[in-house]
Amino acid sequence: MKISIQELENTTSKSLEIHFDEKIDGLNCVTPIVSDLTILSLGDFIEIKGNVKGTLMLECDLCLKEFEYKLDICIDEMFAKNALIEDYGQETELKEGQFVTDLEGADEIDIYDLLYQSVILNLPNKKVCGINCNGDKFLKEENLSDPRMDVFKNIKIQEI
Repeated sequence: MKISIQELENTTSKSLEIHFDEKIDGLNCVTPIVSDLTILSLGDFIEIKGNVKGTLMLECDLCLKEFEYKLDICIDEMFAKNALIEDYGQETELKEGQFVTDLEGADEIDIYDLLYQSVILNLPNKKVCGINCNGDKFLKEENLSDPRMDVFKNIKIQEI
């Protein structure tokens, strides 16, 4: 789903309301990703705000079992219609609220890609199926022994 910047500019309120309700390729979706977005033209910038909900199937980092992960994230993205590179000739530290995606003169915004990136960036760093996960028990089982690791069983460390 792509939104035309020209279509946005031609509206009287300079805003669009978008409803997204489908599964996203590359994500193991249990339910469709549902999002209601408000797209607002602010002169040289475009702001997209909204909420994203859905359920994904993730793999636990501890026990390697699949579990359902409920998503509920807020999106607040800014896009620059024209290139910003002239404004930042040298290195500049970005502070909160200063991250802006440069459209580099593009005439549309890919909402599908925006939602994919937002979901990926909001996944937990360590995916754990639950507070009582017995992943350590699973990983210590004999049948998961990797023969390549046998070389480390007989290492002796000498104290200096």
